[in-house]
Parts: sequence; C-alpha cells; structure tokens
Amino acid sequence: MTKAFYIFSFLIIAHFSSFSQSSINDYKYIIVPTQYDFLKQKDQYEINSLTKFLFNKYGYTAYLQDEEFPEDLNNNRCLGLTTDVVKENAFLKTKLRIDLKDCNGNVVHSSKIGETREKEYSKAYNFALRDAFETFQYLGYAYQPNSAILSKASSQTSTSVSAKEQDEIARLKEEIKTLKEDKVETVEVEKPMVETKKTVESKKQELPKEVVVTKVETNELKSEVLYAQSLDNGFQVVDSTPKVVMILLPTGAKDVFSVKDKNAIVFKKENQWIYSENDGKNVNETIINIKF
Repeated sequence: MTKAFYIFSFLIIAHFSSFSQSSINDYKYIIVPTQYDFLKQKDQYEINSLTKFLFNKYGYTAYLQDEEFPEDLNNNRCLGLTTDVVKENAFLKTKLRIDLKDCNGNVVHSSKIGETREKEYSKAYNFALRDAFETFQYLGYAYQPNSAILSKASSQTSTSVSAKEQDEIARLKEEIKTLKEDKVETVEVEKPMVETKKTVESKKQELPKEVVVTKVETNELKSEVLYAQSLDNGFQVVDSTPKVVMILLPTGAKDVFSVKDKNAIVFKKENQWIYSENDGKNVNETIINIKF
C-alpha cells in the first residue's frame, strides 16, 4: 500500500513538473524587482542582485526592474515573468520560496522552499535563496516562442513625435485648458451677487462634485517603473504591485493618448514619455518611465 502511494505521488509530481516546465519555456525574460516585500530597503543584503545573477547563471535572461529592457520586452511586457521571493514563517530557520508570475499576476512556476539555520540575515537570505534556486538550476529551461504571448506585442514604435503630431498635442492641451476654464466660468456665473453664510456653505459642499478632479500622483510617476497592458480600446498602466495607475485612450495621433477621467494626456517626445496635466492655471509635464 505504501509503495503504491509513493508511486502515485511521484507520477502526480512528475505531471505537474512537466506542465510547469512547458509553461515557463513560453517566456523569454525574467524581470527582478528592486525590492521584495519582506525586506525594508531596495536590494537589501543584495538579494535582488543575487536573484538576477543566479537566473542568468542558470541559462535564463534576467533584468532588474530599473534596467533598460530589450526592445521586444518594452513592446510586450508579457514576454517576461516577474520574480517574487516569499519568506515563509519558520522557527529557528529562514525559509524562502521563489515565485514567477506572468504579466497578469498569475503564478507560472514556484521553486522548492530553500532553508537554512544560519542566524545572520545577510548570510541566511543568501543561503536560503541559493537553496531554492536548485529548482530553476535543474529545470532544463529553453525558450520556445508562444504565438499567444507574442500577439500581445504593442504596435507602438520608438520614433519621435512629428511636427503634425506636435500640433495635435498642442491642440489637445488647448482643449483641456478650455474645458477647465468653461467649468470654472459656469460655477462663477451661477453665484449670486450677495450670498448668505448658509448659501456659501452649501456651495462649498457642491463644488467638489462639479469641478474637483482626482489627480494622478506625479511623485509616484517619476520614481516608479510603469507597464502598459493592452485593452480592447487603449491600455491600462500598472505599477509593480500591480495596481492600475491610469487608463490610456487613443487619440488618433501616433504616440499620443488621453488619460481617462483626467485633464491630461500622455505623449512621446524625443524617446521619452511625458505625462501632461492641466490644473486650470498651468500645464504640468512629468517625464515617466512607462514600458509598452
């Protein structure tokens, strides 16, 4: 009975290992974040750098998240798997597991749990990570292009904005400014010449519903690497969480998008993506690191 159980277990494990290996071969790149959730700083104890090093050592093509990506990965984020190292709860041991996730956040392959009894963090995380990497060391990875993943490639190119497209950008900015001014004028016309205290308080409650627009946090846009994922009509832009930061809608001009529900556009100029927002007084532009 025991022998039969072990044979059955072996066949089940072999089946799922074969399935995972076939799945991981569909992906050309490994993307390593600059910080894992269980650490307090970027590349603390050089664990993220070690992750990249070990993947490349064992025959994969890995990049840190803040490095320059190859053109095909820039155009199609789904060609890469993102690494997540998870710390398991353990007593007197350090245990780490490596998960590889696709562009939709689904786990494609997980490593065995690497462990060590080393007490010093810098050594413990290093030993446990190397132990977990035995899974990928002996996996026999070989990239095999998958047509379904390749079809997700963006049609965007890296050409600069033409003079015609610059005119289109200027026109869109002017339209945003006009719409904002129209809203402000409408509110001012509706105000009476003399207002009671009660009327003023009432309008203070009503105005946010009419004219206040929630803004994208530009400080986050400056420091975060963002990824554009294809939708039926445009792109959703996500961060590394992944959390949806904004929705881009096509305008008809090449490399120019309007931002859904914002007085803003995103356009490409001299190989840099620009987030341009009108606050009713000024047009603020921020260079963002977005990968299509």
